[in-house]
Amino acid sequence: MSDVLQERPARSGGRTPTVVRLLVLATFVVILNETIMINAIPRLMESLHVTEQSAQWVSTAFMLTMAAVIPTTGWFLQRVTTRQAYALAMGAFIVGTIVSAVAPTFAVLLIGRIIQAGGTAVMLPLLITTLMTVVPEEDRGQVMGNVMLAISVAPALGPTVSGLILQVGSWRLLFVVVLPIAALVTVFGLRKMINIGEPVISSIDWFSVVLAALGFGGFVYGLSLFGEAKSGLGIGFVVAGLAITAVFVFRQLKLQRTDSPLLDLRTLKVGTFRIALGLTAVGFLAMLSAMVLLPLYLQNLRGLSPLQTGFLVMPGGLAMGLLGPTIGRLFDRFGARPLVIPGAIGMVVALAGFTQISATMPYWQILGLHVLLMLSLAAMFTPVFTLGMGDVPAHLYSHGSSILGALQQVAGAFGTALVITILTTRVTSLTAEGVAIADAQLSGMRIAFIVATVIALFTIILALRLPNRPTTSSEGEVSAPVH
Repeated sequence: MSDVLQERPARSGGRTPTVVRLLVLATFVVILNETIMINAIPRLMESLHVTEQSAQWVSTAFMLTMAAVIPTTGWFLQRVTTRQAYALAMGAFIVGTIVSAVAPTFAVLLIGRIIQAGGTAVMLPLLITTLMTVVPEEDRGQVMGNVMLAISVAPALGPTVSGLILQVGSWRLLFVVVLPIAALVTVFGLRKMINIGEPVISSIDWFSVVLAALGFGGFVYGLSLFGEAKSGLGIGFVVAGLAITAVFVFRQLKLQRTDSPLLDLRTLKVGTFRIALGLTAVGFLAMLSAMVLLPLYLQNLRGLSPLQTGFLVMPGGLAMGLLGPTIGRLFDRFGARPLVIPGAIGMVVALAGFTQISATMPYWQILGLHVLLMLSLAAMFTPVFTLGMGDVPAHLYSHGSSILGALQQVAGAFGTALVITILTTRVTSLTAEGVAIADAQLSGMRIAFIVATVIALFTIILALRLPNRPTTSSEGEVSAPVH
């Protein structure tokens, strides 16, 4: 077909191709939506007459859908054209946004959020797969840095944007504001979008789809129950999820013999990609630890409003995003190790600083530690994503990006469950001994940050094992499938 790009373009001096710019813009919109509901829980409780536990499902359902859908995107992105994937993903997101905006009941709102999440789950793997296909290896760092700018700034702006919108209207405005932006991005994108490569005709193994949904979804849901009165039930879901995921893995290994897996695990044969996954997992755990604990600390113990909290943590997210293009250029010039090793050390230092959190810690110190954490993560993520995916064989890009996306969801859920469990366990223990609730919460937060710091130490070890440049050719070490 005439609008299909079949060959990688010549070096562009780090300029971001139009197709990647369009996907970045769309991804920014859908990721912004992921965090925009954080401040809306009290309004939902009042408007739809639900409990706080029920209202939290607007986030939980979104997270579960992402965890269940992302493992299928490797197959999906090989099966359809770039334009079709973009249209289906943004179309689902728009439909979900409309349903959520007009939802008469909480159940309908949940359905809308699930539809939104289905579209969101496709966008980041589509973006990464397209970037790796159309951008020459020598320019990928800078272009990936531009991508990181968008996907880092979006979640940082989410709570602040929602706080501002909720000052002037109801929670429905959060969807009403996003809807025309998403529609314009979709229409403009479809007018300019080109197809990258040819789709591969293959059948889908529905048993694998069910296993992925139950395995990944059950595991993430179980983690979300930790720290509540249902921790025992959470352990059950986690164990069941891991067991089903194991069956899913064996199923994929069997299907790989006929080159028809839902998620091709041959990407895990690439050593650099495995190290990148480890660094990504711990990095997301560290980021989620701060994202969960800092708002609790600032609002419950320091008395700040959600909007004030959003403004305090926003500079870290903005700094992380704005540094992305610079980090990308440095990676293209010097390689990964000069960036990732200092980034890993900086992350450990920042988390160690948060272990000294107190009821009187100056706000400038909290701000400084958070900015240091975000800048350190920026120094890690852009090189790690680029280097890890760069060593994956080209025909497995979509599967590599799917595994990376699924790992982010699992690491985020695990990080949240870990710190919340530590916090609630410590608070319960100390309050039973007669310790004031505020002092008990501070103690729990310190211990949670100590555990996160210890885990983060492993990133330094992994960073030291990371090669400076891709170690395989674009064809990689894994044989291409035969179709």
